[in-house]
Amino acid sequence: MSPTIPAISATLEVPGARLHYEVRGAGPLVVLVGAPMGADAFAPAADLLATDHTVLTTDPRGINRSPVADPDQDSTPELRADDLSRLLTHLDAGPAAVFGSSGGAVSALALTQAHPEQVHTVVAHEHPAYALLDDRERLHAAADDMIATYFAGDVVGAWKRFMALSDIFLPEGMIEQTFGGERDPQQVADERRWFAHELRPTIGWKPDLTALREVPTRIVIGIGEESTGQLCDRTSTALGAALGIEPTLFPGDHTGFADDPERFVTRLRAILRDN
Repeated sequence: MSPTIPAISATLEVPGARLHYEVRGAGPLVVLVGAPMGADAFAPAADLLATDHTVLTTDPRGINRSPVADPDQDSTPELRADDLSRLLTHLDAGPAAVFGSSGGAVSALALTQAHPEQVHTVVAHEHPAYALLDDRERLHAAADDMIATYFAGDVVGAWKRFMALSDIFLPEGMIEQTFGGERDPQQVADERRWFAHELRPTIGWKPDLTALREVPTRIVIGIGEESTGQLCDRTSTALGAALGIEPTLFPGDHTGFADDPERFVTRLRAILRDN
């Protein structure tokens, strides 16, 4: 295991928010981004990459240490992409390789559409946007039901609906153990914001296929080796087919970068070397 490389933490004022971000290491710039996952989820992977890269991580607007001026404003992929663009401009270290996972993959693709000059490689790992799927109307209706269940006070029931919608099957009792009972207040606040203001705009995002085909940015579509048949496998495969890109397999499943960062970073580093 490589020694932990200290992260330098700072904030950047952007329209409507103050972004918390962290920078580690030295070398070519790599951005690791999620939504709603923040910088802490990527810290183990960032430490490993920082031995030969400058690594930027951040809390997306409204999550954890990145407060927003208007708590009722939706967190759209376009807003999050603009935040990433401002961070890259602030650091003056691009163009960058950007790895985005889940909602962060949508943010990264939106950044590539809007500011391709800032991104030489984008790795979109398991994006959850439904636009290219034939059953998208059913999926959106199921998501609306899930959100309504959450705000009716049935947190465990909402997460059961989320896992069923995502085709993710957990051991018996794990959802109750994870989301029932006493929980960290910040985790609950982030979760509530995700259900209220981030989930719908993220799954509803429609990629501009023409723009993505024409950008000079290298686009990699990532899928977990253990995600076969899950919803994010379907969405990622559909985007790859639309762009004529064969998906790239990564270790683990939807959260492989956090569950087994050493194997995951080995794969990611090989992709970055191939650029």
